[in-house]
Amino acid sequence: MANETASAEPSSEVRLNSWKEIAAYLKCSERTVRRWEEEGLPVHRHPHKAKAAIYAYEAEIDAWWGDGRERLKQIQDLQEHPPTVTARWWTRSRAMLGAAALLLVPAVIWELRQKPDQGKKPAEQRELTYTQITNFTDSAVAPALSPDGRMVAFYRSDSWFLTPDQIYVKWLSKGEPVQLTNEPTLKYGLAFSPDGSRLSYATYNAATDEWKTFMVSTLGGEPALLLSNAAGLSWLDQHHVLFSEIESGAHMGVVTATENRSDYRKLYFPQHQRMMAHFSYASPDRQWAIVAEMDPVWQPCRLISLHGNWESRQVGPQGQCRSAAWSPDGKWMYFGAEVEGAHHLWRQRFAGGQPEQFTYGPTEEDGLAMAPDGRFIITSIGLHESALWMHDKHGDRALSSEGYVSPSSARFSLDGKLLFYLLRRDSSSSSSELWRRDLESGKSQAVLSGISMSEYDISSDAKQVVYSTQAPGKASQLWLTPVDGSAPPRLIASREVRAPHFGPDAQVVFQFTDGKANYVGQMKEDGSGLSRLLPYPISAFLAISPDRRWIVADVPLPNDVAIRAIPIGGGPSQRICSWCSTDWAPDGKFFYIGLAPNSQTTRSKTLAIPVSAGETLPKLPPLGIREPEDAKAIPGTHLLDGWFISPGPEPSVFAYVKTTMHRNLYRIPLP
Repeated sequence: MANETASAEPSSEVRLNSWKEIAAYLKCSERTVRRWEEEGLPVHRHPHKAKAAIYAYEAEIDAWWGDGRERLKQIQDLQEHPPTVTARWWTRSRAMLGAAALLLVPAVIWELRQKPDQGKKPAEQRELTYTQITNFTDSAVAPALSPDGRMVAFYRSDSWFLTPDQIYVKWLSKGEPVQLTNEPTLKYGLAFSPDGSRLSYATYNAATDEWKTFMVSTLGGEPALLLSNAAGLSWLDQHHVLFSEIESGAHMGVVTATENRSDYRKLYFPQHQRMMAHFSYASPDRQWAIVAEMDPVWQPCRLISLHGNWESRQVGPQGQCRSAAWSPDGKWMYFGAEVEGAHHLWRQRFAGGQPEQFTYGPTEEDGLAMAPDGRFIITSIGLHESALWMHDKHGDRALSSEGYVSPSSARFSLDGKLLFYLLRRDSSSSSSELWRRDLESGKSQAVLSGISMSEYDISSDAKQVVYSTQAPGKASQLWLTPVDGSAPPRLIASREVRAPHFGPDAQVVFQFTDGKANYVGQMKEDGSGLSRLLPYPISAFLAISPDRRWIVADVPLPNDVAIRAIPIGGGPSQRICSWCSTDWAPDGKFFYIGLAPNSQTTRSKTLAIPVSAGETLPKLPPLGIREPEDAKAIPGTHLLDGWFISPGPEPSVFAYVKTTMHRNLYRIPLP
């Protein structure tokens, strides 16, 4: 930032008295040096004169230029002489990026922002100048700005939510990023204290199902516990904080209190008992807050009163809202949301009006940090690729080279000869179609072209598919159709339904919402005879065994929220873990339990545990599996690299979706 008052003028220094003279001295354009003022260019302003009346000293500019010459030269080259990169080039060249993409991303972002979506240019769309803040070869996500707007905090990670990776801080004007934490707990959310000296962040312990908020000094040191049963914390003033807490089971809402939990008030808990309000963003006048919540996916944001005496209402775009912010005057709300597969930034007038999208293109924006003066925001911008891979005795190989494969969507047929998966062919916002690969011939083709699916299941004889769809702003639906397309799809349920699976005795088993809770339901394949399969509520329905006799669900019992296997015909359930992925081999001979990674640099693990003949589950410890060592006593267990893998005919064969992510922080001036 420029100095707002003149300092005593050193008589021995040469002074430059205009933008034109500064630009000539640095041998660049006036536009560039004006932009460099935001990068810390030492420009002075005359007191009580017009804003254009500026001056600078050659000696100060020389010192500043020498401190970051190479970085500024790269910015100047990219912004004044951008490479010719078009949306069409990007579409055709996705498969060729590889490691080279990491070097091209800043240039691609600049060019695509200057030429947003070629066939889609609404009147309100404006050109925006993007200034890069971090320059990692991996990713920087979830930015938070200090109250004075001089320091940014973030996670150096591919994941912005529940990441085991570490917190970093960086001065915006200069300097290198500095790592603050060095511990593997799952984390999310960052907020500066009012004086900017501390950072809060939330942790989750999957083994104990505990949410806690810790503090760490921006100068470094050991984190200290601030509050238990608290997450997504931010400050309302010097003494009061706004945060989320668990009321019971998995029901998370927003409350306010002091740092020692006195002056406690409940503000908002979602109507649905399994919804979790993870983030809350207070308005500048501390009268309102924007809430981001999930069940089990992110929902549209909601506006609540901080006095707790007003019904909440939906705000922002109709999509998965993951971050929000306010303009300093409280007149605008800003949102980071995924709408129809595209991650972009939106805004909406607080007093009314419709949501307006203001970033475009094939890159993705996630996270929002508002400048104290409201002139710019900081967000994480990048690209990601997701391809289907397969591991067998020959090693690992890619099965898809174009499009975006949905995570955890791969399914082997019972005989192991076919592999099904969901693919978005053109972009992350395209329809998610069901595809099939013949593993013997190597040929891939769309099974039901033009039909967009959220989730699906293939019948044991591979002749039918049951799937869910979700149109923006509409209730989800279940459909059933032959795989060969010999008959049109049939609508069998139209309510809040998801996770369809073929069950026993020509039944369809699925998750549905009834009132304030989720349940596992069942019905006939023609949609008749709907009833609850289990008498008690669940958080999420996760899997079904190949013999269609057991299901796996996330079950919130009074004193234990855990992943459990439950027999459909009745009988005691089996605790699997606190938090893990689960699946069976297509023939049911192995049961797979995936455990989360400890950090960005360590690999996740999956246990392939043998199942005895005539059984559906292996014999597990009473508390299930917490770490790989818990399964050492089970003979024949295989330890595999990876998490959320799709089991094949034997443990040495499995499919997985490989996602390549590259994100950095950018500053965007507000329209």
